[in-house]
Amino acid sequence: MHLTTIRVLIVAAVRLYREGLADALEHKSPLTVVGAFADGLEALARIAELAPHVVLLDMRFPNSRCTVREFGKIVPNIPLVAIGLGNSESETIAYAEAGITGFLTRDASFEDLIAVIETSSRGEVTCSPQVAGALVRRLAALAATHQVMIHDSHPHLTRRERDVASLLERDLTNKEIASRLGIEVATVKNHVHNVLEKLSVRRRSEAAQLLNHSRAVAGASLHDGER
Repeated sequence: MHLTTIRVLIVAAVRLYREGLADALEHKSPLTVVGAFADGLEALARIAELAPHVVLLDMRFPNSRCTVREFGKIVPNIPLVAIGLGNSESETIAYAEAGITGFLTRDASFEDLIAVIETSSRGEVTCSPQVAGALVRRLAALAATHQVMIHDSHPHLTRRERDVASLLERDLTNKEIASRLGIEVATVKNHVHNVLEKLSVRRRSEAAQLLNHSRAVAGASLHDGER
């Protein structure tokens, strides 16, 4: 989606920084600043009225991660851009999981900010190669954990059946599964049949529900064991 004017809302605790950023962005077409607030609660109270296309969040204010989650609950379709991130990979991942879709580290330039605002307004995720690497590694770790959970819950499934089962959870068609795994559709049908039979269910939706439940139980057990 191409916007002729991009409406930006700013949340930053430091007044001098907040007002300076708002003034700088106002002079950058096609941006217009619709609000600048010291905390997320005040911004959320006005967000329906102000109708921003992008929200900029200075990550140096207190409880910033909780604020991100609140934005995600109340306005899940508005892109959230984090400003002032450190170089901590775990911190970056935590903000991504909370709902951030645009990432700017503390050494980013003003032009970097403009680029992230514009791409975020189009629904794209923008980040540095370092951040992208951290997110990809996190996805790989989650995928590996997911496979282990499926195996532990249903050890009678073969490795390929577990691959198919994990994609069934995402409601993919046989053709889509075949494309993801690089195998023939007929082969996928055979694996799906075997998965349903081994799980003692008749429908794909029932298999997905059972696998989701098993993963939730395994995940809860793993979480309890780490505490």
